[in-house]
Amino acid sequence: MRRLQMTDENLSNERISGLRTIRRVIPYLWPKGEAWVKRRVVLAMLALLASKLIAVSTPMLYKQAVDALAHEGVPVLALGAVGLTVAYGLARLMSNGFQQLRDAIFAAVGQRALRSLALETFVHIHRLSMRYHITRKTGGLSRIIERGVKGVDFLLRFLLFSIGPLALELLLVAGILFWLFDVWYLAVVVVTIAAYVWFTFAVTEWRVKLRKEMNDQDTDANQKAIDSLLNFETVKYFGAETREATRYDSAMERYAAAALKTSYSLSFLNFGQAFLITGGLVVVMVLAAMGVEQGKLTVGDFVMVNAYMIQITMPLNFLGTVYREIRQALVDMGQMFDLLEQPAEVSDKPNAKPLAVAGGTVRLRDVYFGYDPERPILKGVSLEVPAGQTVAIVGSSGSGKSTIGRLLFRFYDVQGGAVQIDGQDLRDVTQTSLHDAIGVVPQDTVLFNDTIGYNIAYGRDGATQADVEKAAKDAQIHDFIVSLPQGYDTTVGERGLKLSGGEKQRVGIARTLLKNPPILLLDEATSALDTETEQDIQGALARAGQGRTVITIAHRLSTIADADRIIVLEDGQITEEGSHTDLLDRKGRYWSLWQRQASERNEAA
Repeated sequence: MRRLQMTDENLSNERISGLRTIRRVIPYLWPKGEAWVKRRVVLAMLALLASKLIAVSTPMLYKQAVDALAHEGVPVLALGAVGLTVAYGLARLMSNGFQQLRDAIFAAVGQRALRSLALETFVHIHRLSMRYHITRKTGGLSRIIERGVKGVDFLLRFLLFSIGPLALELLLVAGILFWLFDVWYLAVVVVTIAAYVWFTFAVTEWRVKLRKEMNDQDTDANQKAIDSLLNFETVKYFGAETREATRYDSAMERYAAAALKTSYSLSFLNFGQAFLITGGLVVVMVLAAMGVEQGKLTVGDFVMVNAYMIQITMPLNFLGTVYREIRQALVDMGQMFDLLEQPAEVSDKPNAKPLAVAGGTVRLRDVYFGYDPERPILKGVSLEVPAGQTVAIVGSSGSGKSTIGRLLFRFYDVQGGAVQIDGQDLRDVTQTSLHDAIGVVPQDTVLFNDTIGYNIAYGRDGATQADVEKAAKDAQIHDFIVSLPQGYDTTVGERGLKLSGGEKQRVGIARTLLKNPPILLLDEATSALDTETEQDIQGALARAGQGRTVITIAHRLSTIADADRIIVLEDGQITEEGSHTDLLDRKGRYWSLWQRQASERNEAA
């Protein structure tokens, strides 16, 4: 009983979600302020109506032609058998022509909706917080967007041009059968349609669950494939190709099992529909045959009844597919609209103003923050980075160094205290202006799968080739680039894998220099490099920091000995601060870290 209640509750929730999805789609069909879209929708509906009116009158021409050939009845149109046959053909052609005209008129409406929704989803995803993107899997996210956007086009097209027209055509045909013949024809048609619709909807509801399971398995397999390919190097390092193939094959096995259930259920649905439609057709044809034998009907009437039954049978056969696809489209679009309704953790205030950078002084005032409320990271951190100075933040792993950088860029909002730039709380300024003011060189620079020139030019929209080359020279990578056969047009590969770590970092530095921000954040920018490469990069970073406020988050203490001030962070709190020499003289935490790293360097040497 409880399981049945849960099933009913799930169906109710699905219907509510489906209605919500339809309400979300309607504005794309009838948008405010875009009269051309509304005109096209109206014209498409008029073409649809013309097509259906012609379609339901076509069998009457067929009847007239048959009666003329059989010399029965009095033709309504004095065209003769040949003329009526030609008229019948022209009517069928016109019906199809209006359908094609309808599709051509509506195509621009559907594509506009598709584009608008795709753009809205894409923009919204970029608005979502770092926390969301860390927890979501890229492969699954891309599939949700892909299926959802396709679902919109399908729903707009088939909801308007399949379900509505089918209902109209069924009503017209039922009315004609009742008017030309008697109530028994209408009764048979109504019972057949009712049984068909009930059977189709009941089986399709069951199939939707099977399709959802199949989609889940498809998403899971896709996630595993993309995750494995993105970690290509790691797979190779651990000789895990067979392991990854087995993992992927296991996911595909579950997908294949779900797909087979879906296929079997489709066969059952199709046979059941054929049984009901054929039964109704046979009963109506028997009634018509008896009428012809009794002299109440002509052969043309018999043929017309058959034509009408076939005419409503064809769209009814299509109804099962359309209903199933609409249900699936609603599920897919529901997932996408759930994504669109996912609130942005960090958003601009209604009255947010652009950040006005005078010098670039960065200040943290009694900052508290934790990714998980149960596990605080920063516990009342207060520090100031004066304009034009270089301040380094060091400490053991998990002390909160990188968290400060994320709060400065406002990937997250502080839970207590404030982060300020030139006295302006970051929560009071626009994110766009804040991001424009800060340049970041991360530990692992990730590049687009495009050319070196494109990746450097990404630092500033509209940058010229001369600007790109100057930034490359300042980052000491210009000579390397021009030595390549394709120069700045060299493709770097997925995530920049065709370049070495040092080359990627230099491209990242050039990109940041081109941005020309007043504040520079170096988040362990050289910790992943070898010592020789690190020393070369340090020179480029030193030049990049000239005239800017620089915050360096460092693991290797040798890279920050020249900083104006060094902050030692432990367990989310500042334990020491001062110059390199001062901190060594104190022989505290910084001194012990320095000694440990010096010992490691000596052992390595």
